Amino acid sequence: MQSMDIQLSRWLSTAVVAAALVAADTSGCSIGRTKQLLTVQTTNGPITGHVAPNASSTCVIEYLGIPYAKPPVGDLRFAAPEPINVQSPYTASNFGFDCPLTPSKPVNYPGFTPQAPRIISYFASGAGTAQSEDCLTLNIWSKATPNAAAAKKPVVVFFYGGRFTIGNTNSPFYNGQHFAAAQDVVVVTVNYRVNIFGFPGAPGETTQNLGLRDQRAAVEWVRDNIVHFGGDAARIVLAGQSSGGVAADYWAYAYQTDPIAAGLTLASGTAFSFPLNAPGVADRNWNTVVAAVGCNTTSPANNHTTTMACMRAAPWTALKAAAAAIKPTASTSILRSIPAFYPQVDNALVFPDYAARTAAAEFAPLPILAGNNDNEAGYYRIAAYGNGGVVPTPTQVDAFHLESFTCPVAHQAAARRARGVPAWVYRYFADWENTRLYDGSGAYHGVDLHMVFGGSEEVSGLGREAEQGVLEEVVQRAWYEFAREPWGGLEREMGWPKWEEGRESLVELGRDNAAAVRFVEPGLYVGGCGNVTLGALGVLPTA
Repeated sequence: MQSMDIQLSRWLSTAVVAAALVAADTSGCSIGRTKQLLTVQTTNGPITGHVAPNASSTCVIEYLGIPYAKPPVGDLRFAAPEPINVQSPYTASNFGFDCPLTPSKPVNYPGFTPQAPRIISYFASGAGTAQSEDCLTLNIWSKATPNAAAAKKPVVVFFYGGRFTIGNTNSPFYNGQHFAAAQDVVVVTVNYRVNIFGFPGAPGETTQNLGLRDQRAAVEWVRDNIVHFGGDAARIVLAGQSSGGVAADYWAYAYQTDPIAAGLTLASGTAFSFPLNAPGVADRNWNTVVAAVGCNTTSPANNHTTTMACMRAAPWTALKAAAAAIKPTASTSILRSIPAFYPQVDNALVFPDYAARTAAAEFAPLPILAGNNDNEAGYYRIAAYGNGGVVPTPTQVDAFHLESFTCPVAHQAAARRARGVPAWVYRYFADWENTRLYDGSGAYHGVDLHMVFGGSEEVSGLGREAEQGVLEEVVQRAWYEFAREPWGGLEREMGWPKWEEGRESLVELGRDNAAAVRFVEPGLYVGGCGNVTLGALGVLPTA
């Protein structure tokens, strides 16, 4: 392992460069350029943004709640997203509605820190932000710099996680203004349908996985319009955390010939991380909701000729409540259940044979930046405890980490390397006071997002440590350099080696709460993966 002193020296030298870049961007930011970005033309018509409230000194313009598809209401409920075909001025001043969801009930976990409930509410869509079916919107942050004027900025499009059941962009967890202020990048976050509205599983319907289709519609909108926000449509990187990472990884298999994206950033989630429901489960769960809202009959009493017509006419709040009453199914780990409404195999966007497809290189050859946190279970323990006081054993925790995170990431990195496509792999360790959930929560699931979006103070209500701020700069610059040049920017600009077993090429971030990065041989963590069944490949009971 390369010494901490060597790595600190390397980081300090690159930090000087990064600081110079940021300073240059800020000095190049002018009132004139800001005004040019305030109102931009799009395929929807003119969109007017505003200076981000906490980033006025860096001239970040934010555009909130931009519609990218028609509202999925009426006949468009449980249908693929449709493009907007009218133009009208839009003032992008507020986040759009959250897509309908039901957050998990709060858990009184032993030893919670005072800030833990607040952190979890922002991360798990429990802050009470308004919901509506009219929710297909996206948000953009861009700094008014010379690169914006030349439309040369790389673009990061982020998909939230939440097991395809919860998730929203109206959260300080995913506010892009700090990232856009720190690096010359356009940041985009996307609302997409979740739960029964995004993954209904209605039997006989040829169009499934609507939430994944929403993501495609959003990225196509970004491709067609991002130039007006200063972004380069040829340098769009798709990023996601947890199920958002799964969705981004699915993308490479679904859109081999037209991926739009130039690279993928997969944080704590790949196509091999989490299992799908067994055959028959989706049908059963859909039919349970159908019965609950009285759509299981076509008699004159409900005044509808088909079940789907009835389901499209039912109040969305009734559908949401009925879906929330269905319990998730068990998986091969007590830390990882499967939500009732979840992606299912349609052989268009989701496939049953990712292992075979990966071995045959049937994926778009996109570079990846992928990784996971050292104690992902630090978050999952809370849900398990809330489910009857379940406390996993150390063996169960270790198996969970290998099956769902460590080995899936290594598997995809190895697959890319075998095809001559670069992969960079990290492991995040930091445990800061203002992000801690309880003593021992460590680097839990999702905590690394504070380093990307820079929102730990807004999320927790507590100030950050000096070293925390420095590590945040490291992570934000890494995401930027990967987006700027996915095939080699991290290696050339930051000295991060491409992933390769037998070589010190796995990047440790935040070890001992230090900002200096370290490179270690991947076998330190993935040596036993040959005997591990990846999370998505475990054998599940049938419905």
